[in-house]
Amino acid sequence: MKITTLEELLEDELKDIYSAETQLLKALPKMAESAESKDLRAAFEKHLGQTQTHVQRVEQICGDLKIQPQGKHCAGMEGLIKEGEEVVEGDMESEPKQAALIGAAQRVEHYEIAAYGTARAHAKQLGYVKAFEVLSQTLDEEKDTDQKLTHLAENRVNVKAAIGSGPTEP
Repeated sequence: MKITTLEELLEDELKDIYSAETQLLKALPKMAESAESKDLRAAFEKHLGQTQTHVQRVEQICGDLKIQPQGKHCAGMEGLIKEGEEVVEGDMESEPKQAALIGAAQRVEHYEIAAYGTARAHAKQLGYVKAFEVLSQTLDEEKDTDQKLTHLAENRVNVKAAIGSGPTEP
């Protein structure tokens, strides 16, 4: 489909987000299972619940705008999930693996932040107030998850991984 209007671009963005979120629903349980840190596992499980809500929100927006959310495959999320699977299946010591899981999760968060920010900007420009508000709420949650992962990495997981590595020379 050739996109000729901002409305069509928003529809394409929403379909891409829907695909990304539904793919993530399948990947997050595997990430949680690989997390040895209770805090990291809890973060993945919490985000799984949020992702289920995000899917419902995208469906709600699409329903309001008379859009079918299916029909597009998000190749970006597919690639990010493959990278996460490489971490899950990779041959790593426990502590560096936990740090790598956070890195993979943050790549996903940054992708979602960009996607929701873009869709929100389009909704605002088009005057779709309800869609703008719902997308803003989800964008805030994605940013919050990213900040929590950063905090977890900086204050626990990366510290343990660094201690396990021993001193290094620059």
